[in-house]
Amino acid sequence: MWDFLFFPIKSAFTFAGLLVGVILFAFWIWMIIDCAKRKFRNSIEKIIWLLVVIFLTWLGALVYFIAIALANKRGITK
Repeated sequence: MWDFLFFPIKSAFTFAGLLVGVILFAFWIWMIIDCAKRKFRNSIEKIIWLLVVIFLTWLGALVYFIAIALANKRGITK
């Protein structure tokens, strides 16, 4: 009966959730591309990071971003 009063609130939460989902998906794709293009010490390290980012989705992308992308802007780990 009172459902029509909560429709704008439901719509706002649905839109916010969708927006967060799209942003997280874009961040995940960005980190996959960054990992694929980045130069590592060896190919095993690159494969491991790619697997972490791909299989842990946005959480793996966040770990990769903090551990690698922020720490080393040039793309070659020492």
